[in-house]
Amino acid sequence: MKKILIATLMILLFMSFPFPASAEETGKSDEAKQERMALYKKTAAATGLPWYYLAAIDQYEHNLPNQSKEEKLIAIEIPEEKWFGAAKHGEDANESSILWFNGLGRDGNGDKLAEPENPEDVLYTIASFIQKTGTTKNDIKIALWHYYERDLTVQTIMNTAKLYEKFGTIELDERSFPLPLHHNYSYRNTWGDARGFGGRRIHEGTDIFANYGVPVYATTYGVIELKGWNLYGGWRIGLRDSNNIYHYYAHLNGFEKGVSVGDVVKPGDVIGYVGASGYGPPGTSGKFPPHLHYGMYKDNGRSEFSFDPYPYLKIWEQKSKQQKKEG
Repeated sequence: MKKILIATLMILLFMSFPFPASAEETGKSDEAKQERMALYKKTAAATGLPWYYLAAIDQYEHNLPNQSKEEKLIAIEIPEEKWFGAAKHGEDANESSILWFNGLGRDGNGDKLAEPENPEDVLYTIASFIQKTGTTKNDIKIALWHYYERDLTVQTIMNTAKLYEKFGTIELDERSFPLPLHHNYSYRNTWGDARGFGGRRIHEGTDIFANYGVPVYATTYGVIELKGWNLYGGWRIGLRDSNNIYHYYAHLNGFEKGVSVGDVVKPGDVIGYVGASGYGPPGTSGKFPPHLHYGMYKDNGRSEFSFDPYPYLKIWEQKSKQQKKEG
């Protein structure tokens, strides 16, 4: 049963979060990112909506599992009934006709057509929809909720926009192993194993055993979404990255001073320290050896599910060792 569960979840995951690409694929990806950035900034100039919000919406949809393998330049998919309004779907892309029938579709490249397969039209359309509500941060949140009608989606897009604004780029692919390499630590694949405390459940992460007080690093660029005590996880902290992935760090001995919910972090930033907290009321500690429980959760636009972080930890560990060797 465990093998079937793992296989199913990994297939769903790989559809939207693949392992590192080849050099040729990386080159194509970099070129596509440059094209997207140019289009985000062009649309921002035309609408007054900051580019990083447009980029964040597009990035959110790029990470949904319904995207085709041959990735579109702009991944935003506006349903036909919203795009064309009451007009007959797909037959008349004339912008004036779409406006007449209260559709959302707008002409972004000046050809008087609003085509749902044209990336400029798509981006201009979503920007125009948001612009109707306003261009302040709160206006944008309200417009996103009216469009997606899902709180986690709105939160993810706003967090991603915060990352893009902070770093001024959409190229945030660097990763870090969660513990310093010079400390003693050990781990194996424990995702999916049975857990007894709190009822029958599976282990949704990888345990990395280390001494009390070893620093815990952010593995990715992200925004701190949660911090505090949990009955199972003890002192724990969670951050969300721009790939719709939630990273969960549990059983901490404490948090790095000054780290707060809403903070932007980058790979290698210290966010806490290894401990043995949890399995009881606030302050409970020592019911198991000190270790970091590291979990990863994918949001597919409808629900969030745990997946095995072990393969990614091995890759990040190897890359961190290589970077250390190269100086």
